Amino acid sequence: MSENSLPAPATAAKPRRRHFWWIWLGVAAFAYLCDQLTKWWVSSTMEIGEKTPVIDGLLQWYHILNSGAAFSIGENFTWVFTIIMAAVSIAIIVFSRKIGSVWWSIGLGLVLGGALGNLTDRLFRPPSFGMGHVVDFISFPNFAIFNMADMAVVGGVIVICLLTLLGIGMDGTKTESGKASAEQAPVEKSNEHGNSDDRHSND
Repeated sequence: MSENSLPAPATAAKPRRRHFWWIWLGVAAFAYLCDQLTKWWVSSTMEIGEKTPVIDGLLQWYHILNSGAAFSIGENFTWVFTIIMAAVSIAIIVFSRKIGSVWWSIGLGLVLGGALGNLTDRLFRPPSFGMGHVVDFISFPNFAIFNMADMAVVGGVIVICLLTLLGIGMDGTKTESGKASAEQAPVEKSNEHGNSDDRHSND
């Protein structure tokens, strides 16, 4: 093997990592645009407090302005959630260079797009910069009113939690705990077969 052929795997990894980065960016942009377009549509066609039935008894559009976090939590701490969303967005952008998995790209993209969607409302909607109220409109019976950004954040967090439980790192490789759990199952299965064979031989 020549010395010139050694760096090939490292250089080949860069375009592949860039591929995951584009997936992450595309998912984030999609989530952000869906959120902002639906908020624009609701704000343009409905008065605040107006309700529009969609599926009778199950789903309606209910136009409200939320000063709190997702699902109307903590309405008296608007500025705190503005800072948190900004920090989360910056952290995801900083760590995006480590993404090496399609599912991590999707999960982090959803969280980033949703966070930026609500952060845009916080920064540029009344009553003031950083204290803006978020447009919420999706309403189910006996449940909080939310928007597309909230859905994206929750969906992204679920994906990330599942990946963490499965032991899949951000770079797409199995962590030590994930490898141990994956290797333990075949060992236990082989032990069961061994015990079964011992019982048959004793008989």
